Amino acid sequence: MFVAASSRCFPNLPVKESLNKLADLEYTAAELIVGKNTESNLILPESQEQFDDIVLFCRMSRRITPVAIYFDFEPEDPQFIRSFELCSHIAKVAKIVQITIKSSESGTPFNAEVERLRYLVEIGNKHGLVVGIATEIGRMSEDPDSTKSLCKSVRDLSVTLDPSHYIFGHAKPKEYDHLFEYVSHVRLRDTTKNKLQVQIGQGIQEYNKLVIQLNKVNYRRALCVDLAPLSGLDQDAEMRKMRLLLESLL
Repeated sequence: MFVAASSRCFPNLPVKESLNKLADLEYTAAELIVGKNTESNLILPESQEQFDDIVLFCRMSRRITPVAIYFDFEPEDPQFIRSFELCSHIAKVAKIVQITIKSSESGTPFNAEVERLRYLVEIGNKHGLVVGIATEIGRMSEDPDSTKSLCKSVRDLSVTLDPSHYIFGHAKPKEYDHLFEYVSHVRLRDTTKNKLQVQIGQGIQEYNKLVIQLNKVNYRRALCVDLAPLSGLDQDAEMRKMRLLLESLL
């Protein structure tokens, strides 16, 4: 395992500046956000020139290495498939293997979601990618049992585990031990049942237990810090604190 950080930890910075900031904080690996909302996102290119620029950017990042992509598009977006195919091509050329997508909203028919995910995994396989669904409240992946059922029904589908979504909004944390065999990427922050993110050390996330469980399934991929800036807190200090905490467990 190794520690990484999301480029959206500094959402007001352009991608390159965000990565340089993470490198200054001694992170050596990063997850890139591909979407269309904030400056820290990579915007999918509409021309060959823009595409080449993104590929060159990923290849030339020497202080920090992009190791994963979060495809930040809603499943209902009419351009979802076309954009995912383009993003998969970018990932392949940039030698990024892990790509995370969103599952559909809660209430979506299970069989329809299985068919959708099968098609996306097929696209990912063609580009040599590991496709993971993010565990997220309000979506089909908010329930660990449903998430496992999706993985069992869709060959080669994996899980991007964000334990915060199995803590926040629930009377007690949901058990997700049965998901570890499917985990290909992990996102972390400190959480309580009432707030998705709180100051490091103020939540109930059990980092040591999580790392032990990941070791049991020989997990060798990233522990990705995914901290949004909180009012009144020094984001740089929070990022350093989280990195040191995770590194102490490895």
